[in-house]
Amino acid sequence: MPIRYFFKQLLLPPGGLLVLLLLAWWLRRRAPRLAACCLVLGLGGSWLMSLPVVVEWGARQIEREPALAEAQWGGLAQRAQAIVVLGAGREVADPAWGADQPSHIELERLRYAARLARASGLPLLISGGLHYGKPPSEARIGAEVLARDMNMATRWLEERSRTTWENAVYSAEMLHAEGIGRVVLVTSAAHMPRSRWSFERNGLQVIAAPVGFMGVANGRPLGGWMPESKAIWQNGMLLNEVAGLIAYPLFYR
Repeated sequence: MPIRYFFKQLLLPPGGLLVLLLLAWWLRRRAPRLAACCLVLGLGGSWLMSLPVVVEWGARQIEREPALAEAQWGGLAQRAQAIVVLGAGREVADPAWGADQPSHIELERLRYAARLARASGLPLLISGGLHYGKPPSEARIGAEVLARDMNMATRWLEERSRTTWENAVYSAEMLHAEGIGRVVLVTSAAHMPRSRWSFERNGLQVIAAPVGFMGVANGRPLGGWMPESKAIWQNGMLLNEVAGLIAYPLFYR
């Protein structure tokens, strides 16, 4: 496991919140005031992370790109030369399928990319490398799903990347080699700002095609002020994007 992954999981919620609660217990006699502060931050942060209304509000701050209107799909070939869809992890060894499968987030992206490709006639590139170094790649798994379940061919597989920045670097290399400089980029709405920045930094003109918006009315009882386990996961994803938006300009030029 990459060391950066370990530290990211340790620092970002819920890992960071659990660390605060452990510190509160450890410091309860040595430094009671500091322990109380850690306890309040840990419990308060856990409560906020569990609220759908926080997901809704947070996503609206991050999801900057509007959805691509269906009326525009057919004309994409006049504005771009290829569709790039980004991987999003995989589910390992699902017994129902007898093999690894794309995560539900990647399936959402693949389905949307297939719709765009059918409407526009543009070729597809799937970008996604190995999951902790074990084959097959996210790109290859996604291409198989497109072929078998959606009758959609994939022209390019980018199988080396492990980060969003590498998605952009290696995809740009492949596309530039074929004279392609304008792409439709498909990824989750919250992930789009960081993805677009990375692809444009690597010399590609981007038409954003975000999918999977979370900044919409949550439709939950009491307006989303009741705790929900799904919200913890969604808020974790949003915080990961905030961290990426801060870190990428510092580490990548």
